[in-house]
Amino acid sequence: MSKATGTHTRSPAPHVADSHDLIRVHGARENNLKDVSVELPKRRLTVFTGVSGSGKSSLVFDTIAAESQRMINETYSAFVQGFMPALARPEVDVLDGLTTAIIVDQQRMGSDPRSTVGTVTDAHAMLRILFSRLGEPHIGPPSAYSFNTASIRSSGAIAIGNKKAVKATYHRTGGMCPRCEGRGSVSDIDLTQLYDDSKSIAEGAFTIPGWKSDNVWTVGLYAQSGFLDPDKPIRRFTKKEMRDFLYGEPTKVKVNGVNLTYEGLIPKIQKSFLAKDKESMQPHIRAFVERAVAFTTCPECAGTRLSEGARSSKIKKISIADACAMEIRDLSTWVRGLDEPSVAPLLTALQQSLDSFVEIGLGYLALDRPTGTLSGGEAQRVKMIRHLGSSLTDTTYVFDEPTIGLHPHDIERMNQLLLRLRDKGNTVLVVEHKPETIAIADHVVDLGPGAGAEGGTVCFEGTVDGLRAGGTVTGRHLDDRAAVKKTVREATGALEIRGANAHNLQDVDVDIPLGVLTVVTGVAGSGKSSLVHGSIPAGEGVVSVDQSPIRGSRRSNPATYTGLLDPIRKAFAKANGVKPALFSANSEGACPHCNGAGVIYTDLAMMAGVSTTCEECEGRRFDTSVLEYRFGGRDISEVLAMSVTEAEEFFGAGEARTPAAHKVLQRLVDVGLGYISLGQPLTTLSGGERQRLKLAAHLADKGGDGVICVLDEPTAGLHLADVQQLLGLLDRLVDSGRTVIVVEHHQAVMAHADWIIDLGPGAGHDGGRVVFEGTPADLVAARSTLTGEHLAAYVGA
Repeated sequence: MSKATGTHTRSPAPHVADSHDLIRVHGARENNLKDVSVELPKRRLTVFTGVSGSGKSSLVFDTIAAESQRMINETYSAFVQGFMPALARPEVDVLDGLTTAIIVDQQRMGSDPRSTVGTVTDAHAMLRILFSRLGEPHIGPPSAYSFNTASIRSSGAIAIGNKKAVKATYHRTGGMCPRCEGRGSVSDIDLTQLYDDSKSIAEGAFTIPGWKSDNVWTVGLYAQSGFLDPDKPIRRFTKKEMRDFLYGEPTKVKVNGVNLTYEGLIPKIQKSFLAKDKESMQPHIRAFVERAVAFTTCPECAGTRLSEGARSSKIKKISIADACAMEIRDLSTWVRGLDEPSVAPLLTALQQSLDSFVEIGLGYLALDRPTGTLSGGEAQRVKMIRHLGSSLTDTTYVFDEPTIGLHPHDIERMNQLLLRLRDKGNTVLVVEHKPETIAIADHVVDLGPGAGAEGGTVCFEGTVDGLRAGGTVTGRHLDDRAAVKKTVREATGALEIRGANAHNLQDVDVDIPLGVLTVVTGVAGSGKSSLVHGSIPAGEGVVSVDQSPIRGSRRSNPATYTGLLDPIRKAFAKANGVKPALFSANSEGACPHCNGAGVIYTDLAMMAGVSTTCEECEGRRFDTSVLEYRFGGRDISEVLAMSVTEAEEFFGAGEARTPAAHKVLQRLVDVGLGYISLGQPLTTLSGGERQRLKLAAHLADKGGDGVICVLDEPTAGLHLADVQQLLGLLDRLVDSGRTVIVVEHHQAVMAHADWIIDLGPGAGHDGGRVVFEGTPADLVAARSTLTGEHLAAYVGA
């Protein structure tokens, strides 16, 4: 018997480099994580879910993404690292298999008035180069078309050593409008809000907040400057006195032996009030600014921000101002029609950038749109623009709820973008609550089971089907569907809006019913926020809770933000016969060693700073003597360490009963924040927690019948299980006599509404019209709009 001969081909042994297909995390302890260990597949789409505050962001952003960025930063020289933020190594035992992380989060873009959609995406820079090459008449280099660059001309002489001085002239052409300095608007100050001209300065003429007669820096400066007669009524000032009073140049003067600088009232107000961000001001200061200052479109540049020269230079009868004012989808069409071989590479790059906007569902924006007016979802999608056409592969993309602010119609498009990034060979990590996005995941990590101290563990890791069968909170609620209300409340009246034309609204007439729950919906960019925020001014009788971020340092916490600390401090002070200031870690009661921070921070230049618990106060933030004072058997540090639920019980009965504190704590429980501690730094709260904290603070400020509550996407950052609790809160608000108006895309909220106003039919100039008004049941029955179709599918009609 002969042996068969031939060649036997063996498959090659797997290369050792191909074994690194997992991102391994072992022993993660950031924030509330409890020794979490997970193994995430590379080049796959992994979704992290769980109730708000369960530890998703701590694992994805504060551990995986933070360590990736820290290790990349370490590859730079010490000199370069000195200019970069110093990052500490996350609290984790092992992090293996990391790749370069690109973070696309919900952080709002800067609200600087000079920042626009065009400037943050480089589209404006490419347009400036295009106009500097093709614009007629030619006015100069790209800077001549920039509203952030002023025209400068200067001359002088310079001598180096013993050489003869050489005369030189410097000239730069900028595109900034000289009148508004590139802001597009000018401020007009109402003098009647600054002073009562029938009174003299000595009689207290000033009506500016904080300007008291005994303040040497304000009233005293004007009274004793020598430029003005403090006993003469302001209306009787001479022309020279009025000029010095309102517009006087900065001049050194001596008041009560102190050297001060005198300047006119108008420039002083501009520097002290108008140079600050309005949102960061105290409420009474912000109210004064809104009362005293009117911002109007610049009459010289008509709001374009550009100089006359920049506006005069055109390509095919279109100036750069016209181009930036177009909707991006229209601008893309215009750029596609330009055929100029000399700038072909530039046109190709610009075209790709503009097409990315359209592809991602932002074609309705214009490049001159200020970034401060973008919603959280729009800002996140704008950040995605630069990554869509990237040739990079084997990169980790980290997203924080990319579907936030998206209509159900748009979520499918976002899902396709996430899958496209994955299919290019990238690892995509997504923190998400929407079941439509969870459904497309290759791998799911569910954290919980609860929030805060009750979370921080992995409840499930595996496939979507496994999650459904797993019995976790997320798995049980994944297929939840709300039913349309069978009976709706009757309106008690109507808020009439007539001829609304803000942004893309097309002379909208609509009646918003009072005393019921109204949901305003429509695709992204259809005009919802323009209608609600532009036609219902925030003021007396209106509580408006939008998506703007909470401002606060690591010294700020829920107790300070909601005003809860004030009645607590007063209660401690009254019980112990001492000053309330002793019970503030930011005031007299602070530990002198750490100044009330609880930790000692050591700056190590380009290396990560080190924070160690203060040895004197052991992290309690207060002076030892303050901790001897007790109220209800607890010291102030023990009270701040309580959870909201514990504190509500503590201040609700017994010897510690404090009605003012209990009322605020009830609001925090109502919005689902019973698990957070009173002294927890605001910087450690998730996006959903911050918005609910803001809601609780606003509702505690104003209450009672007739109040109109305007909420902008309150389901942002909420887990499926938390949406039911939110609906209960909305019902309680309406039942207490309030009118609740919600801008929302979540179908469960739509189904629960008494009245729906649907805007559309599209975005930008394709929207701005009311396409449906009526009850949710009528909308489902009609199916006449995109919202109606999706809501009908959601409720199974």
